[in-house]
Amino acid sequence: MKAPNNIYRKNFTLITAFLVVITVSLVIAVIISYNLTTKYVENEFASAKIEVLEQTSKPYNDFFQLKIPEITSYQGFLDSASAANYAGTVFKTYPFVQRILFYDLQIGSPEAQKPFADTKGISVKAIYQYKPKHGTVRGVKDMIWANGDDFREMALKLSNFISVADTTRLPTQDEIFHTFYNVNPDKISYLNIPRREDIKIYQSILKNRNSKAYYKQNMMTFLLDAKLLKVKNTHPELYQQVSIQPVVYDPLDIEGGRKVTEAALTGAFSNFKLYFSSTNEHLQQEVDRRFLPTGAVILLIYFFMVLISWLIYRNLKINLKIFKLQYDFINNFTHEFKTPVSVIKIAGSNLRGDAELSERQRRHYGKILDEEADKLNDLMNKLLSFTQLENRSISLNREEINLPQFVEGYINTFKIKYPDFKLSYEVDDIGTFNTDPVLLGSIFQNLMENAYKYSHPGKKEMSIRIHAERKNAVFAFSDKGIGMAKNEQGEVFKKFYRIENQYNQNGSVGLGLAFCKELANFMGGDITVTSKINEGSTFIVTLPFEN
Repeated sequence: MKAPNNIYRKNFTLITAFLVVITVSLVIAVIISYNLTTKYVENEFASAKIEVLEQTSKPYNDFFQLKIPEITSYQGFLDSASAANYAGTVFKTYPFVQRILFYDLQIGSPEAQKPFADTKGISVKAIYQYKPKHGTVRGVKDMIWANGDDFREMALKLSNFISVADTTRLPTQDEIFHTFYNVNPDKISYLNIPRREDIKIYQSILKNRNSKAYYKQNMMTFLLDAKLLKVKNTHPELYQQVSIQPVVYDPLDIEGGRKVTEAALTGAFSNFKLYFSSTNEHLQQEVDRRFLPTGAVILLIYFFMVLISWLIYRNLKINLKIFKLQYDFINNFTHEFKTPVSVIKIAGSNLRGDAELSERQRRHYGKILDEEADKLNDLMNKLLSFTQLENRSISLNREEINLPQFVEGYINTFKIKYPDFKLSYEVDDIGTFNTDPVLLGSIFQNLMENAYKYSHPGKKEMSIRIHAERKNAVFAFSDKGIGMAKNEQGEVFKKFYRIENQYNQNGSVGLGLAFCKELANFMGGDITVTSKINEGSTFIVTLPFEN
């Protein structure tokens, strides 16, 4: 049996090596994927700030691109009341706007206010200031308080634009931005955009200084506070804190174990930035959270590979066990055939010999031939019956039997065959039983043969007890033989399985108990065993009563 064992050890080594390889691969995959996840989180910490910046700046961009240009829709005819209504909608929607200055302008009027004169024909008629939840203030005092530089700069831009404007086309976006917008830190000034027809009139008025006509223009200056811009942290998993800080903000006492980054605001808030900070523990938690699905997939793949390895190992073990059982079966079966054949051959040679044989010798050789032929026939019948049972090619021939007589008949036969075999029986509550007597007899014969074979000399005993249990007849065969280990009790009913002991060196092919199992199952019942080493075994056959 060295070949199967060597094959088993070699294959076991290969499977162990395979498990080591996939385990090392698992560790490497976990380390690499964890490092990649850490690197990905670090890169996202540096890049996701753009999305936070866009979401935070969105109200300002809407205000700049949509709300401010609404002034042009009034075509210069805003007054203090309509300007107040407009300012109210601005304050309600955009809380970062703190004050609005409304300049009621006129082009070509000789009645320019003194503080804002000398602006090439563009003058201020009045200035109004609006604040959230406050009234308006109007008058010369406000004109003095207002920043004249804003007006002068916008008036100069408008005057230069009018003087060179091409009225055959619409102004470009670049011309509009550079002429009608003035963006400074925390402040935006805007002039309404005149129509091409208006520009033609403005050009003629500015060329003719003696003209008494004038036209209205509107200008608004919005004073902003970046601190009131609402921060929208769309990635709280990356950024614990996001604040608006001056561009020059650079704390020297940054706490250890923190990671920071920043993104500059644009437009009127260009003197501020978004300042992002997170602790290393916070980012580590995010790394662990993102790595969890990847790690779970890696572990799932690993367990799947381990399962495949186990299935390969199990199938290999089963196949090798079957190979060993078949190998033993062939050896034992060959021996079982070889012994009677050899004996028959010797007896036949003696009968054919030239020497005269006495009557006693002829009878002796005849008896030998008869007994050995019976052994061969019994072995062949057992194999044939086993095959027929497995293929269900035989039928169950039930007849009513008297159990006490049936059992006593087998006991008497075995007492004659084995005089040293002590047999006893007990039948409780059952007189007759409807079953196939041939099949039941095969079970009796195999179990009684095993009890005699696997018992120590001087302890060859068996007691048979039969009783009714619910709708079944229970046959208990108890001996005081060598017994068997617990792990072998479930294996003994398998075909070709043999327990390794001194009683199994010769004369067993591992079919007896398997044959009993097949017989019991074929008859609608079952067989089990309980056993202790050197104390004996009890085989329990359960067969149903025929309805």
